[in-house]
Amino acid sequence: MSDAAPLSRPILAGVVTALVGFTSSFAVVLTGLDAVGANAAQAASGLLAVSLTMGLACVVLAWRYRIPITVAWSTPGAALLVATGTVEGGWSAAVGAFLITAALILLTALWPALGALIARIPPSIAQAMLAGVLLPLCLAPITGIVANPWGVVPVVITWLLFARLAPRWAVPLAFVAAAVVVAVSLIGEGAPFDPALLLPRLEFTAPTFTVGALVGLALPLFIVTMASQNVPGIAIMRSFGYEVPWRPAMLVTGIGTALGATAGGHTINLAAISAALAASPDADPDPRRRWVAGVSTGASYLVLAVFSAALAALVVLAPAAVIPAVAGLALFAAFGSAVQQAIDDPNERIPAVVTFLVAASGIAVLGVSAAFWALVAGLLVRTVLHTRRR
Repeated sequence: MSDAAPLSRPILAGVVTALVGFTSSFAVVLTGLDAVGANAAQAASGLLAVSLTMGLACVVLAWRYRIPITVAWSTPGAALLVATGTVEGGWSAAVGAFLITAALILLTALWPALGALIARIPPSIAQAMLAGVLLPLCLAPITGIVANPWGVVPVVITWLLFARLAPRWAVPLAFVAAAVVVAVSLIGEGAPFDPALLLPRLEFTAPTFTVGALVGLALPLFIVTMASQNVPGIAIMRSFGYEVPWRPAMLVTGIGTALGATAGGHTINLAAISAALAASPDADPDPRRRWVAGVSTGASYLVLAVFSAALAALVVLAPAAVIPAVAGLALFAAFGSAVQQAIDDPNERIPAVVTFLVAASGIAVLGVSAAFWALVAGLLVRTVLHTRRR
């Protein structure tokens, strides 16, 4: 009993980590998969796939290395899917892009020079691209209030209230408010409901590979995942005294991404913001025992995976603008952080602004999405402005 009692604390910390991470951003994942061409069943399968693979990755890494490593789906990557939209070749090409992203993550583990190349992209440019990608989603709560005030206003008020009282739970409780709105809407309309929609199942898609999906989706998805998730995740863990084994972490997340890709999973990676919930002293005063929180997080994700189909059905049945509003609220913090890092250095401000504007424009040239052109434009402007005159 003396050993069991202390373990309850990191176990609970892991459960909280999974609940907060899952409920705060699953709507973004479903919205992103829908944007690149997935139907309702394929989007539900994608959510199930990333839930299973990141859960298993958490358990494997935390158990093997006895540190509280946590793995998450790429929320910025899901936002990138929304900004990209349907790519050349449709959903099967998007699945092909997910596989290419997995290959690039694995290559990063096997060939350190690739990771060093990504690290050479100025953080201001990478964060400006992310901010531009996130902007349209973050506008959804505002436009939603106009489009469907009765559905969106309760969600926004709930978020604002708990952002003041319990910030960690603000977005999850905003989703609870959205679920109530959906339930009231269904009861009021008397709409039929098929219980089969609640059963989780994997829908596999044969991948196809197109240049547009490679350049416009796979490369930006890889860069966003590395710059906004894996690199910050390493730094956060280091701030709590843990050195994450880089190569094994990239191998596990790369293999996990590959395994989930044909079922619709976009990307898994090291957790960034939510990593602190399992690695901080709040999880356990003894840093040698916090790895239990990592295992608990993974186990909790596996349990939550069972509810993936039900949550996907809720999104499909929701009134207009309600779920996009939740997704936008979930990204406010990430958007604010990206903007701050993008313009923090005055010498990098103009290239960052150009990158942000191109990414936010949503333009597609030669079938390639705005995220790629934003990087090209930002790096070009930076090169011109920073090249010394003779």
